[in-house]
Amino acid sequence: MATGVDELLDMLFEMIDEAKSMPLSSDKCILERDKALDLLDEIRAQFPMELAEAKKLIAARTEYINSAKREGELIRKQAEDQAKQMVAEDEVLAQAKQKANEMLRTAEERSRDLRKAANDYCEDALRRTEEAVAEAYDEIKKSRARFRALAGAPAATGRQPYDAATDE
Repeated sequence: MATGVDELLDMLFEMIDEAKSMPLSSDKCILERDKALDLLDEIRAQFPMELAEAKKLIAARTEYINSAKREGELIRKQAEDQAKQMVAEDEVLAQAKQKANEMLRTAEERSRDLRKAANDYCEDALRRTEEAVAEAYDEIKKSRARFRALAGAPAATGRQPYDAATDE
């Protein structure tokens, strides 16, 4: 006989479709009760197997969907983590660039300050040296003048007095 519920239902449908109409009624028909009941019994017997298979398919489909959702959630989470990491790396890079620029600016300012301080120190040292040399030069001129004044006096030894002008 038939193997599946669909085939049994098709057979029942054919039986009803081909049944003779009752006299004076187009919506009522005559069926062979035993054949119809046998088909219904077979359908009822097939339902537990069909329902069990349907339940297995639904469970498998549900598990597949849940698995796909878990995998999708995992992929989304990994993408979010990677995006956060990339943002964090970008922030670290931006902070490093900012810190480097700040350090460079500070170094340039310090270099300018040190250069100015060195120039000021050199200018002051040269000024003091120039003043010291000028004082020493003035002292030398005075000493030379005194020396000439003293050298112009006759010496007791008979030697010729030293003349610094002849050395020049």
